[in-house]
Amino acid sequence: MRLSIGNSAVPKRDHQWPRRVGVLLSVLVTWLSISSFALAEQNLPEQNEEWPKGHYPLPEEGNVIGNAYTVTVKDYDDTLIDIARRHNLGYLEIVRANPEVSIWIPGVGTEVTIPGRFILPDVERTGVVINIAELRLYYYPDVNNDEVPRVETYPIGIGREGFDTPLGVTETTMNIKNPAWYPPESVQREAEARGETAPSVVPPGPDNPLGDHAIILGFDGYLIHGTNQPDGIGMRASRGCIRMLPNDIESIFGRLPAGTQVNIINQPIKVGWDNRQPLVQVFPPLGEEEHSMTTLSDTITRLNQRNAEGVTFDYEQLGDLLALSSGLIEPLSPKPVPSNKKEEDDDIKGVYEELALN
Repeated sequence: MRLSIGNSAVPKRDHQWPRRVGVLLSVLVTWLSISSFALAEQNLPEQNEEWPKGHYPLPEEGNVIGNAYTVTVKDYDDTLIDIARRHNLGYLEIVRANPEVSIWIPGVGTEVTIPGRFILPDVERTGVVINIAELRLYYYPDVNNDEVPRVETYPIGIGREGFDTPLGVTETTMNIKNPAWYPPESVQREAEARGETAPSVVPPGPDNPLGDHAIILGFDGYLIHGTNQPDGIGMRASRGCIRMLPNDIESIFGRLPAGTQVNIINQPIKVGWDNRQPLVQVFPPLGEEEHSMTTLSDTITRLNQRNAEGVTFDYEQLGDLLALSSGLIEPLSPKPVPSNKKEEDDDIKGVYEELALN
């Protein structure tokens, strides 16, 4: 608001001026309060509210959530595993992102990369999705019409070699707090081979490998459960069950009623789009086989399915990323411009020849 003092060089004293100023200030404060309240009501949670660890709003476009960032080690006793746990990561995730950093003594002042950016798995966003290739669980909770759709994601441990975690769609059947553990026959046989006797039951407590929470799945004998060995989260270390950090499973335990869909997948290659930038995340295969040219062609198909604007990308770089299998999200570079048409034809011919041979 602009105030005018008229045409006089020296204005006459206005005895009402202090009162008018008070009224104007009162009106202004009231207007600002109302406006601020209205703006706060309109803002989305991701802009003004602190989301819990591992919780993200679903993107309106694309399929990428979170952000990568760095932290500086400030405590000499911190290990990479400690840092991973504080930042919603598992063992392999933080080790792959920091190959030059000591796992046990990163050192005060060391910059540690936190790979907190995730490409959502390419499956239906319903209930629980577990991608064993990336050792990560995604939970899509039901929300009301006035709530922001969201996803929660947590690091997990899965079955070690010889005790593979089963794949397929199942559902939760029962939630048990403070479960007892009944060692399976395989544990009993291993104990006998060591000249020991396995207990018939392990009661709730610090020695129970199930932790304090267990969610029984429709797959016979398989659970999502906590652990008394949290350092194993982010590894293949279980006998086929899905392990979660104690705080993580506690946070979802009461929100997964019986009948919640659980989709366990093995998706070692994820493709994403962030604005117009194609992204690829490649994990090492769980078996001994390497990614094949068939895998490369499938990845190209999935990229093109989301490529409505016809963005080009470098096929050779994509092949290198499959061979590297770093587990990190990598942006795909644009397709190199050939110096002549013959070079372009040779490149295309080479791709098709490799696909045919494999």
